[in-house]
Amino acid sequence: MLLLKFTLLTLLIEAPDLLVSGENIITCYGDIQHLTCATGLIKVKSSVYGRTDRHTCSASRPASQVANTNCALRISTIADRCNGLKDCDLKTDLLGNPDPCFGTYKYYNTTYECIYGWYSVICEYGYSTLDCGDDSIQIINANYGRAESRTCSNGLPSVLTQNTNCYALNTFSTVSALCNGQRKCTVSADYTIFTDPCFGTLKYLTVSYKCISANRPDI
Repeated sequence: MLLLKFTLLTLLIEAPDLLVSGENIITCYGDIQHLTCATGLIKVKSSVYGRTDRHTCSASRPASQVANTNCALRISTIADRCNGLKDCDLKTDLLGNPDPCFGTYKYYNTTYECIYGWYSVICEYGYSTLDCGDDSIQIINANYGRAESRTCSNGLPSVLTQNTNCYALNTFSTVSALCNGQRKCTVSADYTIFTDPCFGTLKYLTVSYKCISANRPDI
């Protein structure tokens, strides 16, 4: 498995929405891409799937599988699933992206930064109130489903938590329409609000957001 991590920059945070740090991750196809923020929340800047050189992820591969270096497909899947989280593990062989160069062994190259924000996890049928005081809510991301087996799993049989590739595609748009611009907003983890992306799996809702002051435009 090849996992390369490069620190791009570090900036101490003194006000909301400033950059905390930035990283670049390269993950071979079939391995797990791991994004993490020691401080702040993930915000993916770009993700490219393909091959742009012969050396990356080339160990034990025949020359024919690494010869095509003009193969690059920009994707949004990683941003859709990881934005707003502190940690995000994705099985790259389950992302379902189109194949930009059949016969070439590919990898994922993701650049992301860690930004200030708030994060909430709501177990299925529960609810939570997002509160920005005198400021306005701006949703960074939201997902209803299940991305790992540990969250909201206490006392449950494993059959209810083993599907970890479960995402409701309408979550972000639904929560944004409900909460953006509000000072307070109550959100519920309920399949009647979102579509049910994995029947038989106990799901949860993750919501990340920031508070925008009327006297300070968003950065």
